[in-house]
Amino acid sequence: MVSHHPEPSPELTLREIPGTYGVPFFGPIKDRYDYFYNQGKDEFFKTRIQKYNSTVFRTNMPPGPFISSNPRVVAVLDSKSFTILFDNSKVEKKNILDGTYMPKLNFFGGYRVCAFLDTDESNHHALKSFFLTFLANSHNKFIPYMRTGLTELFENLENEISGNGSADFNKHSDNMAFDFVFRLVTGTHPAETQLKSKGPATVNTWLALQLAPLGTSGLKFIPSFVDDIIHTVRLPFFVIKSGYKKLYNAVYNSASWLLDEAEKSGLAREEACHNLVFLAAFNAFGGMKVLFPSLIKWISTGGVTLHRRLAEEIRSVVKTEGDVTFSTLEKMPLTKSAVYESLRIEPPVPFQYATAREDIIINSHDSAFKIKKGETIFGYQPFATKDPKVFENPDEFVVDRFVGEGEKLLKYVYWSNARETDNPSEDNKQCPAKDLVVLCCRLMLVELFLRYDTFTAETGQVALGASAKITSLTKAT
Repeated sequence: MVSHHPEPSPELTLREIPGTYGVPFFGPIKDRYDYFYNQGKDEFFKTRIQKYNSTVFRTNMPPGPFISSNPRVVAVLDSKSFTILFDNSKVEKKNILDGTYMPKLNFFGGYRVCAFLDTDESNHHALKSFFLTFLANSHNKFIPYMRTGLTELFENLENEISGNGSADFNKHSDNMAFDFVFRLVTGTHPAETQLKSKGPATVNTWLALQLAPLGTSGLKFIPSFVDDIIHTVRLPFFVIKSGYKKLYNAVYNSASWLLDEAEKSGLAREEACHNLVFLAAFNAFGGMKVLFPSLIKWISTGGVTLHRRLAEEIRSVVKTEGDVTFSTLEKMPLTKSAVYESLRIEPPVPFQYATAREDIIINSHDSAFKIKKGETIFGYQPFATKDPKVFENPDEFVVDRFVGEGEKLLKYVYWSNARETDNPSEDNKQCPAKDLVVLCCRLMLVELFLRYDTFTAETGQVALGASAKITSLTKAT
């Protein structure tokens, strides 16, 4: 395996990892309350970086008791130490996708799906290869399917603004994303299956039940000790059992051609289908659910000036090329940079976890640290990709950050569970649809600014990321 983590530098002093886990049972609960209620995520990490004068330290991560039996982690919060999480020769990714706990297998049809497999496990290579082959064979569908979905999205936004004065972008974006992903995987529109229009709501419930221990209800009127119940007791699968069965059956019945290919490659049909459901619902839809509102949020902050720059580039290139194609999109450096900057400043999956395969030495910018075999390593990506020793004005959305010479900074963008300059393979844990996600974001901006000169939005936060309410769309002149 190729190592992406730099070898220990002889100039750096080996330092004991600072931090404490506190008193057993009570220490994790105290950290949990600080993380969710007393400080909040960012302040939780900032205060500990300042306290220990280190971006590498020991702490507990939620959920802790009684869901997680071992909440102890070594946190790596700078761009340099964070890369140990990508080095599959030194770290293991078995059952650690969601952190220090794993949802019950009922949520995945009784299977440990690919996302929970380590690269050394035999089925990982077969399943990841299946995903990558499917995506490669679907390449010509990406742009037409996405543009069809975006046309419907913007029409729905216009209609809702006309009737109500504003439009819920998240709701319409979820519907568009689910239809796109389901159609890409199955070749069928979900409305033609038993799912009808309930696909997004079904998946949202399925996701919420799994990920509840990592968030809060977001309801300010609920006391913290009541809200904290979701961090102490697992939410049951039976709530979504019938919904998941409908989702599984819809994929199983509609994607028979794809499941035939899975069987030809040696995979069991049922296991392949549950993996496809996870790929479509968790990886793809779940990612887009967070990413698209975030993209709109950050683009909205640039106002008319940024919108004019993007519109001029997009319209000029499309006019010259005659259509929106893969090569057309590659000729839009500002649009490309805007997408990468959105992925940098607010990555859709902020947490990464791994377990040390052996005793290892990692480097921060200032020191070296020894992590022992079996210890859990945790990375909070927004701190790594806003590292002030790498990015100038890291907390600002700089739309042209990755234009020209700025492209060299793409190796410090980690949203896909690897460097942006890396490529997914059967032997790594990088998002298999990495390039598709970037493509979809570019297409969203292209369609937006082919149609409109500018837009305004009210933005906020919801449980899984940003929220956006579109308040105006000014049609292209």
